Amino acid sequence: MLTNAEIKEIRKLNERSKARREAGLFVTEGPKLFMEAPLEWVKKIYVTEEFLEGLKDGREGSLKISDMISWMEHEVITADQLKKISDTQTPQGILCVMEQPQYSLDDIIKKEDKHKLIMILEDIQDPGNLGTIFRTAEGAGASGIVLSSGCVDIYNPKTIRSTMGSIYRMPFICTKDLKGTISDIQKEGIKVYAAHLDGSEYYDEIEYTDSAFLIGNEGNGLTDETASYADIRIKIPMEGELESLNAAVAASILMYNHYISNRIHEHR
Repeated sequence: MLTNAEIKEIRKLNERSKARREAGLFVTEGPKLFMEAPLEWVKKIYVTEEFLEGLKDGREGSLKISDMISWMEHEVITADQLKKISDTQTPQGILCVMEQPQYSLDDIIKKEDKHKLIMILEDIQDPGNLGTIFRTAEGAGASGIVLSSGCVDIYNPKTIRSTMGSIYRMPFICTKDLKGTISDIQKEGIKVYAAHLDGSEYYDEIEYTDSAFLIGNEGNGLTDETASYADIRIKIPMEGELESLNAAVAASILMYNHYISNRIHEHR
């Protein structure tokens, strides 16, 4: 039975980054994020009777979900109870409390990739932007993501939803020492590029091998200090009167340019 104390704790996990950090837990919702979750991360599963009944209609994927739930410990709750612990307006019938993964910089740097691609994010504030960068990073074959301590919490429920499951597959670290982390990356022979309005070269004029891209805050871009750590400042050409592109859009352009240019070289 879901107690009031449990409801309170789950709501804290949804609403407060401090509570998530102290507990080492976060919350996911919906069938997709449940099906794709690494089983060793799952701590508790809550489902409604209506959701379980819906699995019996034979829809694509429902049998797999039903099988997974049948052999995993779970608690059946009411729809009203789910609403109390959900972060969404229309809960999808299943909610999981998950254990936060632990990665190191070595997990990113030592990952076996033909060409390293690391995203270094400084003070990204919008959960949707951060989630989109994670999702695109997976698609572009990135090695991992480095987050400054000023970034929005990766375990924010809105960020988790925006990753569309990439949170489970993309290694990442949060660092309080961005300069030191960038230096450690450079020591591995990985060139660091800063996306900057005052870039000396256009992003598509460079031959990339092992690379890391610095992306700054949505409103202010990279700080001068952080930009100074880069090996090269690059820019994306723009028409009209735009001052800059959306952070997630800029990150996506750079990641896919790196991905495609290396694919072309491999097939020559």
